[in-house]
This record gives sequence, structure tokens and C-alpha cells, in this order.
Amino acid sequence: MKTLLEKLLRHEHLNFEEARSFIFAIEEEKFTSEMISGMLMTIQMRGAQLTEMTGFRSALLELSNRIELDSEHAIDLCGTGGDGKNTFNISTTTAFVLASMGKKVIKHGNYGVSSLCGSSNVLEELGIKFTSDQGELQRQLDERNICFLHAPLFHPAMKKVAPIRRNLGVRTIFNNLGPLINPAQPKFQLTGTYSLELARMYQHILRTERTNYRVLYGMDGFDEISLTDDTRILGGQSDSVLNAFTLNSSPIKLAEIKGGRTVHDAAQILNSILSGHGSDAQNAVVAANTAVALQLYHPTASVLDLFNEARQFIQSGHAQLKASVPTTQYL
Repeated sequence: MKTLLEKLLRHEHLNFEEARSFIFAIEEEKFTSEMISGMLMTIQMRGAQLTEMTGFRSALLELSNRIELDSEHAIDLCGTGGDGKNTFNISTTTAFVLASMGKKVIKHGNYGVSSLCGSSNVLEELGIKFTSDQGELQRQLDERNICFLHAPLFHPAMKKVAPIRRNLGVRTIFNNLGPLINPAQPKFQLTGTYSLELARMYQHILRTERTNYRVLYGMDGFDEISLTDDTRILGGQSDSVLNAFTLNSSPIKLAEIKGGRTVHDAAQILNSILSGHGSDAQNAVVAANTAVALQLYHPTASVLDLFNEARQFIQSGHAQLKASVPTTQYL
């Protein structure tokens, strides 16, 4: 462990096995909180390399409480966070819309660390109780087309560093890894990153084991499609650009998709959009993310047609009717 620490302090990169050892050492409590803080900041400041990302991910998946769900046709929507934009919970809202439209969603998420409100924060505010019970999660998936995997219930190592991450208050390697370690490993995935370099790492990692995925990178730093600027969309062998003009829409201003000042505000915004009372800007952003997710299932369909279909569906309020957000109960 001392060797790993000294190597990081020299700003050297870890190989695959050393990266795995780093995660196992955290799980086995071989580092103090101060050592972990320093190592996380060192990795974040110099940037993680692909071998480190794959090693960290391998260890976290091996240590995770794996769960067997009907994931063959399911999708996860989860960004890295850390883009500092304080938008409303776009991927979580998109998840409910997709579930309402008949797609199975196994969403992986956590509390916000470097942002005000992560997916777990907003769902908890809405009264949703997190569970790791496989039977209950499958029932939710069967009955509502959606279930939520709260990361700390499935990743002991991440749970152990949660207080350290909260104290740091900035994104770390664990933000970068979150979307890659869904314990159910659904076959479809729409994910986003706050940097193009990280998006390319995601593309490489996901390419090795699945074909039904897209990685999003907003050219102005968003980890999702915001329609404020161009968004790079990376697939297996594809690299395309989507923007508001692609969708016959007008560019959106950041102020139009802000997430509010409190978790309560975030929950109200989510409920408002699902019930058909979202603003034009909010509806357009959710529809754009929904369209790209739907294209994974319907690759020959036009993204513009899927966008228009999704926007009409959202405006109708059917998302609220078909996958209403429950209060004080399991999802």
C-alpha cells in the first residue's frame, strides 16, 4: 500500500492490477481517511488513465453486491455528474419518460457530491425508499418498467469513501466510475461525461462488452444533452453531433433548465415535467435525451421523429399517468 501511495505522489500512473489493489485496499480499510483524500485528489488533478479506469471498475464490480434482474432489454441512464451546471435532474426525468413509453429502466445513481441534487436526493425527497431486495426490484421493473439501484446499497467500497467525498465536495474518480458499475449491467446504456477525454474512455470501455450504448459530451461541458450547444454522441464505431438545430428547435439558455436552489425545488420540477406542466425548454431537453435513448432500440428511426414523438408524449402528461412518482413507498 505504501508503494501505491508513493507512486501516486510522484504523479505516476497505476497499471491495471495496481488500480484494482487500490480499490481493494480501500475496502479492507488499509488507508486512513487522510491518505484516501490525498490519493483521490492526486488522481483527479493529473487525470485517470484508461488502465486505471478499467482496473478501478473491475475491482468495484467484483466487490459489488451483484443482482440478477431481467436486464436483457433494460437501459440505464446515468451521467458522471460534476459538470457544475446545476441543471434539473435530466437523466432521472428521462428515465421516467422512457419507462412510461414502455422501456425497461434499471437506473443506477447516488446522492450528489459535487452538485446540489443527485438522483438519489431527488427520489428520496419524493418519498421513495431505496432497497437492495432482488424480488422487490424485479417487481418494480415488472409493474412500473423502472427500478432504482441506490449505489451505496450495492457498492461497499463506495459507501466507505462517501464521507470523504462529501468532505472534499468536488468530483473524484468515483464520479467518473459511477455510470460504469451498475450492478445489474443492463444491455442498453445512455451515459454522459463532463469531458471529451473521459467520454472517449467510456466509449472504449463500453465497446468491449456491449453495442447498445451512447456516450454524451456537451461541448460546453454538460454530461447530457442540454441543447445549449453541440453535443458529441459516441457509439461503438460512431461519432456524431446533435444540437437544437438538428431537432428544428432554438438553442436553450442555461437559465431555462436550472435545477432550483433546494432538493425540494428539484423534486417539484421533476413532478411538473412528468405531469405535463414543464416549460418548453425543459420538455425539449428531456425529449432530446429520450430520443437518443430510443434510437438505441430503433436504430433506423430518425432522431428528429423520435424527438417529436417524445416531446408530444411529455406534453400530454402521460408520463405522470403511466409511471407516476409514488410518495412514501418503494418505487
